[in-house]
Amino acid sequence: MKYMLLIYPPRMTDASDSACTPPAIEEWMLFDKTIKDAGVVVSDAALQDPTVATTVRVGNSGERTVTDGPFAETRELIGGFYVVDVPNLDVALDWAARCPGSQAGGTIEVRPVADFEQG
Repeated sequence: MKYMLLIYPPRMTDASDSACTPPAIEEWMLFDKTIKDAGVVVSDAALQDPTVATTVRVGNSGERTVTDGPFAETRELIGGFYVVDVPNLDVALDWAARCPGSQAGGTIEVRPVADFEQG
């Protein structure tokens, strides 16, 4: 079954806590190699900073509004993702727990990928 691991890095104010030091790039590189070597990655990407994002909204009249930056009504912004193909949720949760993004105040959201072709 496919699951998306959505990586929500800690907010800068959260990471300023001396007990919360962000994972080093080497930890990310090791995790990335480990999960890919395991053969479970379907797709993955890191996202650029939200300050370079563009947001599109289409109103009821069909008029498109384009704005610079994210329009997030949440304090959490997605920093990247992995789509994994694993036997079950428990295995997906194990990979999420191993991800450096789950440390230092970060969060990994694990969500099943919808399969509309399945019976």
